[in-house]
This record gives sequence, C-alpha cells and structure tokens, in this order.
Amino acid sequence: MAKRRYFGTDGIRGRVGATPITPEFALKLGWAAGRVLARAVDPRGADHAGVLIGKDTRSSGYLLEAALEAGLSAAGVDVYLTGPLPTPAVAYLTRALRRSAGIVISASHNPYSDNGIKFFSAAGTKLPDAVEAAIEDELEQPLHCVDADALGKAWRVNDAAGRYIEFCKGTFPNELDLKGWRIVVDCAHGAAYHVAPPVLHELGAEVIAVAAEPNGLNINDGVGAVHTAFLSEQVRAHQADLGLALDGDADRLMMADAKGRIYDGDVLLYIIARDYQRRGVAIPGVVGTLMSNLGFEQALLRRGLTLERAAVGDRYVMEQLLQKGWLLGGENSGHLICLDKHSTGDGILAALAVLRALIEQQVSLEDAAREVTLYPQTLINVPLKAGWRWQDSARLSAEKTAMTETLGQRGRLLLRASGTEPLLRVMVEAEDETLARTSATHLAEAIKEAMQEETAS
Repeated sequence: MAKRRYFGTDGIRGRVGATPITPEFALKLGWAAGRVLARAVDPRGADHAGVLIGKDTRSSGYLLEAALEAGLSAAGVDVYLTGPLPTPAVAYLTRALRRSAGIVISASHNPYSDNGIKFFSAAGTKLPDAVEAAIEDELEQPLHCVDADALGKAWRVNDAAGRYIEFCKGTFPNELDLKGWRIVVDCAHGAAYHVAPPVLHELGAEVIAVAAEPNGLNINDGVGAVHTAFLSEQVRAHQADLGLALDGDADRLMMADAKGRIYDGDVLLYIIARDYQRRGVAIPGVVGTLMSNLGFEQALLRRGLTLERAAVGDRYVMEQLLQKGWLLGGENSGHLICLDKHSTGDGILAALAVLRALIEQQVSLEDAAREVTLYPQTLINVPLKAGWRWQDSARLSAEKTAMTETLGQRGRLLLRASGTEPLLRVMVEAEDETLARTSATHLAEAIKEAMQEETAS
C-alpha cells in the first residue's frame, strides 16, 4: 500500500491552524470525501449521498464543521449536523439513519489546541484503507463546484443525543437497573457531557457528573480518562460506589472503585470477557495490542482464554476481531470493543458491560478485578525531531538489543511511534516496578542522545 499522506491510524489530526487542520484543508477534504462517497453511493450521480457530521466540544470544531459542510455541499453531498456528540454515537447514528458516511471532528484525548477529522463508513466502522486512499487521491485534484441545482443541502439532527441515549440503555438488560448505585461520571468536559450522565440516571443510578461544563477550551484539561487522579479524588469525596472517566470523545473508559483505585482497559476488558464466559457466550479469546499487560494475558490464560496481540490502535484491534470472528477486544488505554453491541469502541457501553457483570455476580469492582495482577509498566513519550529515522539508528538498535537481554524473562520492552503525534513511545514492563522505571528512563535518554547526535551530523 502507498504511504498515507494525510490519514493516520485514527483519521487526520494535528494542531489547529497548522496543516492539515486548517479551514482551507477541511474545505478541500469535505469536497474530496464527498466526491468519493457520491461515486460509491450512486455512480450515475442521480441521488445525493448523505454524510453525518458530529464533533466534540473544542471551540475549533465550529470552524472545521463549517468548512467540511461547505466542501461536501460543493460536491453535491447532503450534510446532517448532530452538534457535540461522542465518536461512537456518530458511528451508531450513521448506521441507524442510513447515511453514506459519518465524520467526527475530534482529537480524542488531546488538548483543545489540537483537533482532528475521522470518518466512519455507512456500516459505522472505520473507512477501508482503499477509500481513504481514494480520498487522498481526490485531494490532489482541483476543486470545482457542482451546479447550483445539484448542491448538497444541510439539516440539523435535533434528536441525535436522545437517540444515542436510548441506544446505550438498550444494551443493558431490561431486568436489571442501577438503583442503589452512586456513580461519579467524569465527562472530561467533552462530547459525552450531556449523554453519559442521563444514560446512567435513567437506568436508576445516583449520578454525580463532574467535568461536565465544557467551554471550548477545557476539554481533557486535568480530567477524563487520561488524567484519572481527578476521578479518584471525586469518588472518595462523594463516597461513591465507583466512578468512570471518559475522554474528550467518549471512546475511552477508565474506572475507579470505592477507594479511588483506578482500573485500566486491560482489567475492564478482563471483567467483561470473564462475564461473557460466565454467561456461556462463545469467546475463544480477546484481541489486545502490543501494549496489553502480561498480567492481563496470564489471567485470561488461567480462564482458558487466548490473547491475540494486534498493533497499537483500535482500527488494528478491530481488523483482528473481524478476521477471527471474535466479539471482544481493546487497549489498556481504555478503547474497548464489544462487537455484539456496537461496530466501534464505546466508553459508555463498556461501562454498562462492566456494571452488568458486577450486578449479576453481586461483587464490587475491587473484587471483580482481583484475578488480574498487572505487571508494572513505565511509558515515556520522547518527542521526535522531524526527519530522524529512529528505525535506522544503529545506536538505538544496539541499546534496544542490550536492554532486551538484560530484561530476559523478567519483562519486555516496546518502541513505537505514535500514530497521531510526533512522539516515540518507550514502554518497559517488568515484574519489578523499579526495574521497569529505570530501564525505560535509560532507554528514553539513549534515544534523545542518539537523535541529537544523528541529526547534528
């Protein structure tokens, strides 16, 4: 496959105002995507294609939404605007409303100064690589507008949030409720601020909604699934039974027990998988990633379940799930996929799956997590200089080989470039926390030195 020019592992992402997250590029992208999608829907062009657009709560979402809308209209494609809505909600509504595709304007867990654009197919799944490649090819063509009588029209989907709330509730058994549960919901000042609390409230829980006052600039700011200390504090302060934290577009989930202890995606996926197994659902195993913890893998093996590791990124987890015909997969970062419920990862649905397991087994989150003992992991992000090819660095290769030999059977290391940011992620996992930390720190410093030496020469 040709190298991607714009699309990364999760759409197109970057800093607002810098290419490609500019109004000019978004306009052209809307037009290019519209042209490709219109051909896919009806090669004769007799019928309008229809694209759903949702966004998170970043102030820049308004700018990008308007530009995409104009580009799609210029290509003769109708637009349906949902306003702020979780990424998985856009995937669901694209499918439910029979739209040709869905677009989400979001940079997920990144700060407000970043934004991104990602697409869903009519089936509510990530676009196939071939379609993304076709859009990139179309971007190289000169933009031209269809005739006035063929322009796409725009509508607002006023009941989008309500539709998604009902969908979420529908994944929870009718005979169960959340009465008697006090739950803290950290919305990360993001797209789920008006969705996640009502879902849990309408199922009977006493809900304490926090970080649910977005102002366009505070998304993910010290809150949410990537800043879980806030959730711990809030659970203890409100004496809640448990807490859940979403990220800015609500496709990640972390949870806290009554003592404020945090459980990541590996532990939550284990609880869900174990519950499926208990209920007799056929699951030979689950799909994780290269980052999935060894302790998680060992806990699965004790239950006769296999862990298959995909490359990091929920699209690669999804690819393996579809290839194997399995139902459950996810990342320790909190992207959790239950394919019997939805076509993509969904933080709210994953939380409901965990809650179902706790209620039916009459256990606390702390008790349900006891079977998993995670190995300590240290993750360090090293900023990459433009043009440095870390894969070709002789010094880095030697450092990696030496550290692998040092760790032996006591741990493992992983180097990978971020798919969304100019970062090299250094992960070391070991039986001993000190070993993991010192090894990761040493390797991160070696990377910085190698980068400095090799870019200076």
